[in-house]
Amino acid sequence: MDHLTSISNFNWLNVITTSSSSFLLIFAAEVGDKSQLVCMALAARYRAAPVMLGSILAFLLLNSLAVTFGVTIANWLPEVFVLAAVAILFAVFGVHALRIEEDLNNEKVAIRSHGSILLGTFLLITVAEFGDKTQLAVVALSSTSLPVAVWLGSTAALIATSALGVWAGRTILQRIPITFLHRISGIIFISLAIFASYKTYIAY
Repeated sequence: MDHLTSISNFNWLNVITTSSSSFLLIFAAEVGDKSQLVCMALAARYRAAPVMLGSILAFLLLNSLAVTFGVTIANWLPEVFVLAAVAILFAVFGVHALRIEEDLNNEKVAIRSHGSILLGTFLLITVAEFGDKTQLAVVALSSTSLPVAVWLGSTAALIATSALGVWAGRTILQRIPITFLHRISGIIFISLAIFASYKTYIAY
């Protein structure tokens, strides 16, 4: 699977659809998750602007690493192996999302501020999200879809959930059916797992 070829041949419709689907999936999966809780906790104590900027820089780095890794896997491994691994990964994420019971009141975020607010936020988000299911999902998406579009959609989604946490805060988030959003992400993950399984069968 040559992503260099796919990048050179992409069209804007593909960019829009892939970015949109990546945005919806990551947004639904991340509402009420660790990175958003970190942003809420920090914004309650410090100015919103450096907290937001620190989280944006962290997501730019994390998603760049994830997409790069996904493209590398896609270019080095046979397509059928990549598709099979993606199908299994999405199925696991989907089942987990359907079963999870989210309770924002029981979530605790440890805050250790060292140096500037921006740097502290950057480090906290990077540590919290590195190797998390969201980053693995970005790896999987970028290994089977247009990497640039996946990066755009997933990064926009993570920035949006962080902004929601920073400026909307806990009060508004408690009015959002978090469990329902996770159910939606679970359905999307499982749908993608089924589609990846079908593509695996065709490739095999």
